[in-house]
Parts: sequence; structure tokens; C-alpha cells
Amino acid sequence: MSLKDQIDSVLADFEHVSSMEFIEILNSIKPDFKNNLTVEYLEGKIQKINDISDEKEKLIQCKALIPYLDWYLQGL
Repeated sequence: MSLKDQIDSVLADFEHVSSMEFIEILNSIKPDFKNNLTVEYLEGKIQKINDISDEKEKLIQCKALIPYLDWYLQGL
């Protein structure tokens, strides 16, 4: 499955995505952002999510990062 297909799948059915899968996608798209501040911010958010032990809370934090997936798709 291509990265675009994975993102489309996540956006279509976020409720059935694990935080780990979401973070893997974020890590895959991170190098495509041209602004280093954006990449650093995203890395910090990913680390914060990884530090959380509750999966529900992780998903709440992941949901706030959905715009990064949209931005990535707009650049394709």
C-alpha cells in the first residue's frame, strides 16, 4: 500500500487506526516538510505522544495532527 493510500485510509476511518500506525505515517511524511521548525515541532509532538501510556489519550493527541496529513496530500 502506498503512503498516499495509507493516509487516505486513515482520513477515511480514523476511529480504527492505532496511534502507532498514525505515528509511522507521520514519521514517513516528516522529511517532506521543507520548514525545519515544522519538522522539529512535529518531532516534539510525536515524542509527547510516545510518552503517553493511555491509547485513548494518544489517539486524542494524534487527531490534533491530522492537518499534517492533509497538508502532505495537498502537496502531491
